[in-house]
Amino acid sequence: MAKAYTPGLKVSARTNFRARRLLPVQGDVLVKLGDRVRARDIVARTFIDGDVVPVAVASLLSVQAADLPDLLLVKIGDEVAAGQIIARSKGIFGFGKKEVASPSAGTVESVSATTGQMMLRGAQLAVETKAYIDGTVVEILPGEGAVVETDAVFVQGIFGIGGETIGAIRMASATPNAILDAAQIKPDMKGCVVVGGARITAVAVKAAQAAGVAAIVSGGIDDSDLKAILGYDLGVAITGTEKIGLTIVVTEGFGDIAMAERTFALLKSFEGREASVNGATQIRAGVMRPEIIIARTAADPEPTHGARTEAGALEIGTQVRLIRDPHFGVLASVTALPNEPAVLESGSKARVLEVAFSDGRRVTVPRANVELIET
Repeated sequence: MAKAYTPGLKVSARTNFRARRLLPVQGDVLVKLGDRVRARDIVARTFIDGDVVPVAVASLLSVQAADLPDLLLVKIGDEVAAGQIIARSKGIFGFGKKEVASPSAGTVESVSATTGQMMLRGAQLAVETKAYIDGTVVEILPGEGAVVETDAVFVQGIFGIGGETIGAIRMASATPNAILDAAQIKPDMKGCVVVGGARITAVAVKAAQAAGVAAIVSGGIDDSDLKAILGYDLGVAITGTEKIGLTIVVTEGFGDIAMAERTFALLKSFEGREASVNGATQIRAGVMRPEIIIARTAADPEPTHGARTEAGALEIGTQVRLIRDPHFGVLASVTALPNEPAVLESGSKARVLEVAFSDGRRVTVPRANVELIET
C-alpha cells in the first residue's frame, strides 16, 4: 500500500538530537571524541584579526606626508598602548614640537609616506563555538568543530527571531490559550526561557527585555507587534541575527493562536530545566525552523507514546494541524485517508483526508491544508 506524506513540525518528548557546532573559519577543536559536555562549554575556538584604526599622523603633526617616516617613534610590527606617543615633530629650533598619541592599543601594521596615515591593527578577537546542548561528542570535525549528541525533548516552532540562547524554563501562563502580556513577566525571570500560552504582545517583549529574559516561547504573534518589537517590517528573509536582547519562538503561527495543548504540557513538565533555544527561521529552500531542546536525564519518565517510526508519514491517528481557513490552527487526528482524489467546493480535484476534532466533529480537507505534528 502506498503511503502519504506531508511536511510538519516536530514535537517530541524523546528523540535523538545532534548539533553540528562549527567555527566560521578554521581554528582549534577543544574537545575529544566521547567527551561529555554542557551546553555552555566551549568546543572550538579561533581568532580573527582585530579592527584596523587609521591615524592621520602627518595631519596631526602639521607636516608633509613624505616627512612622516623620520618623525615616527615606533616601527612597523611594534605593539603600542592606548595613549602612547607614536610620533613627534621637530618643531622650530627645537621648540613647538607636536606629539601624536595612539588612540587605541594595537600593532603598527603600515605607514604611508603618500597619505601620511598609520594603520593600527587591534588585538585579535576570539571567536568561540559552544556545545549548545548537554550531551556527548560523537564526531570531531578537525579544524572546524564537533558534533554533540543527546537524548532530548525537541519542539520545533513555526517562526522565530533571535539566535541561540540557553536558560531555565519558566511558565508565565497558566493555560495554553492565555495571552502573554507584560503583567506575566517578573523580575526574577532574568536568564529564563519564558513560556506563554497564546499571542505574545509587544509590551510583554519590552518587559522581558527589561527583565533580562533569555527567550520567550508562545503560540502566536501579530504582525503589528512584530514590527513594534523590531522597528521595521521583517519581510522575506532568514531570521536569527536580530539584536533585540532575547530570542522569540512562535509555535503555532501569526495571530491570537493558542499553543497546542500537548506542546504546552510538554514544556510545563520540564519547568525549571535548562533549555537551548534558537529562533533562526528560513521558510524557503533549505527550510530551517526555530527550536527548543531540553536534554533528558536517566531520571526522566518515559514518554507515554513512542517516536514516529517514519518522519512525515500520514497514518490513521496521526496528529495534524489545519493550516487553512475556516479551521486555521485547529489540531485534529487523521481518521481516514481516501485513495481517490475528491472534488472540492471549487470544482477542482485533490487528494483529501478526513480528520476528527477534539469535540468529535469530522471534516474532510485537502491534504495540502494540513501540517503534520510529528511525535
